[in-house]
Amino acid sequence: MSDPRDTGPERVGHATHGMTWEEPLLFERSRPGRVGYSIPDPDVPLVDPATQIDPAQLRDDVPSLPELSEVDVVRHFTRLSTWNAAVDLGLYPLGSCTMKYNPKINEWAARLPGFARAHPLQPIARSQGLLELMWRLEQALAEVSGMDRVSLQPAAGAQGELAGIMMIRAYHEHRGEKRTRVLVPDSAHGTNPASAALNDYEVVTIPSGRDGVLHPDAVAAAMDDSVAALMITNPSTLGLFEPHIGTICDLVHARGGLVYGDGANLNALLGIARPGDLGIDVMHFNLHKTFSTPHGGGGPGSGPVGAARRWRC
Repeated sequence: MSDPRDTGPERVGHATHGMTWEEPLLFERSRPGRVGYSIPDPDVPLVDPATQIDPAQLRDDVPSLPELSEVDVVRHFTRLSTWNAAVDLGLYPLGSCTMKYNPKINEWAARLPGFARAHPLQPIARSQGLLELMWRLEQALAEVSGMDRVSLQPAAGAQGELAGIMMIRAYHEHRGEKRTRVLVPDSAHGTNPASAALNDYEVVTIPSGRDGVLHPDAVAAAMDDSVAALMITNPSTLGLFEPHIGTICDLVHARGGLVYGDGANLNALLGIARPGDLGIDVMHFNLHKTFSTPHGGGGPGSGPVGAARRWRC
């Protein structure tokens, strides 16, 4: 009998890393004369391309393309696919932007014909089901976040973040204020400085304390009438809840600034605390993280942005 304390890969029933490959390039696998496809005879009359296109633009062959059988191609790309980090194989090593696990039934739901075959230009009368679902989603997001209104317009989290800072900029401009700086803690989500810079703001980094959290005195030292907003991720990218968030928001509000809340780690707050109740004025949601919207391979991406009424013009 095997020792139950034995955790080595040789123990019966334990998975190993499986096969590994030193995979050659398709060009290296190429062999003259191999063919990986066959085209059936056409059911329409053949047309000589030279009668339709300038013969100088035609050629008989495509140089340098690898010649492979179908099984060569399938096995090559299947082996390469096993090198990917995949949520079905283990955790994604991506810190705060970890791709959360999406239940398979949600992937199935996203492929329902009513979603998958919907077209943005189809008649409004044929879009009522989708519009109702989107309206219900807006209401739900507002409720769980403490925001008053939510827009589903942004097509991704980064775009939602950019839209949120654009909203803050428009707010200050409408009030006739020229604010030039945005405060970003060193523990904030990495896209925050980029969103501020793309809006022509000077990015000011605020250091977190030795305990890893943001302290009010550090914010107060940098806060003045030139600051448009503080961008904060809570919990931070260190995985720590910001215990001084209420005081920090009050400091920013007292000087006329707004607080942007990055939704990257909303999972940790959901059902426990609402960002709007903590003093956040505007935030975006990463629906592929907190609400398991299928993500990757081109989407569908979604990065709604919410705002609180207290800072309306």
